[in-house]
Amino acid sequence: MLTLNLVPSSSAVAFSKSNPTGVSVSPFVPKLLNRPQIRRNPNVPSLPFLKSATQINAFSSNPSSQLALRFTLFNQVRKSPFGFSQNPTSQILKAASDVPQETSPDGEIEESKPKGKTLQLAIIFGLWYFQNIVFNIYNKKVLNVFPFPWLLASFQLLAGSIWMFFLWSSKLQPYPKITKSFIIALLGPALFHTIGHISACVSFSKVAVSFTHVIKSAEPVFSVVFSSFLGDTYPIKVWLSILPIVFGCSLAAVTEVSFNFQGLWGAMISNVGFVLRNIYSKRSLQNFKEINGLNLYGCISIISFLYLFPAAIFVEGSQWIQGYHNAIATLGKSSTFYFWVILSGVFYHLYNQSSYQALDDISPLTFSVGNTMKRVVVIISTVLVFRNPVRPLNALGSAIAILGTFLYSQATAKPKKVEAEKQS
Repeated sequence: MLTLNLVPSSSAVAFSKSNPTGVSVSPFVPKLLNRPQIRRNPNVPSLPFLKSATQINAFSSNPSSQLALRFTLFNQVRKSPFGFSQNPTSQILKAASDVPQETSPDGEIEESKPKGKTLQLAIIFGLWYFQNIVFNIYNKKVLNVFPFPWLLASFQLLAGSIWMFFLWSSKLQPYPKITKSFIIALLGPALFHTIGHISACVSFSKVAVSFTHVIKSAEPVFSVVFSSFLGDTYPIKVWLSILPIVFGCSLAAVTEVSFNFQGLWGAMISNVGFVLRNIYSKRSLQNFKEINGLNLYGCISIISFLYLFPAAIFVEGSQWIQGYHNAIATLGKSSTFYFWVILSGVFYHLYNQSSYQALDDISPLTFSVGNTMKRVVVIISTVLVFRNPVRPLNALGSAIAILGTFLYSQATAKPKKVEAEKQS
């Protein structure tokens, strides 16, 4: 007897030479009448597309009905081989019985994701990484010939603001409901976002891109420290996970060839700014959950531009004209300079947009792991493009810091069961 497992449990459907129902599985009746025929295991519940044996036998005396039923059986097996719909909603409804499930390392049960959803997330992550690499490369190229990070950072926020106005006016993105209370709630997060962005750009202008990203991987350290001051408590494993981050960043800083105190402090202040933005956002934007991530980031970009541009004029505005002429003389073509600036602005917004789209579709833990790997990809890419010299100890420190970031994301992950209990 041949046995074919059609259900992902211990259930089985047996094929035998005998045929008590008189129904052949094959739809190609004229050629394959002698193929093994189906007999349902009496210990297994009927599949959704199979009826009782009495109903099936009623068709066996009628050749035309028998042929029609054969085709029906084949189509059901071909479309839903496990006896349930490909629709994710129906899979959730069957989670207690038929749906294939996977057990996570924490012992929690997770449903297997449809291939289409997995492919979509892979595309989003791929775009996120690609756009981030392009931004970092052209951002650094511009700063190498035009070392005015305040103006460049302002333009990048302006490019994002123009892009959001385009999406809203063309109705490609639903326009958010803007109220006075919402704008007031955004003022704090937008201010800290401005501080984080301009500080990172200053760091990029002073040191290698790879070094800035290594220091920025220390953001979890600032998150734990500031959140603890505000009353949050963390288990010992979280505190232990940030130790390799501190050690790795320290080792990388000491052995960095392009070390510069302005670059170091710029990256550190950027960490502070983005951590305070995240903390402040959780507290001030709790009542505006109807605003999706993309619209929220678009509004923050607009307000951040209004914060930053006047400050940029004050800090370095008097040097822009001479700096522009020097940049054109260095490159030889003004079109090349414009092209680099536009790419840095467009891809700055696009990679942030992709990150928000990814965060809407995946868990915070998966996002943190993806963000950690993104830093690895960006560091390697920029080292290869700009041919930055890397000492062995510097590479070791960077690797330890990135590993610490990954351990932190694992240590702060909350099991789904605990979150469900809190929500209930």
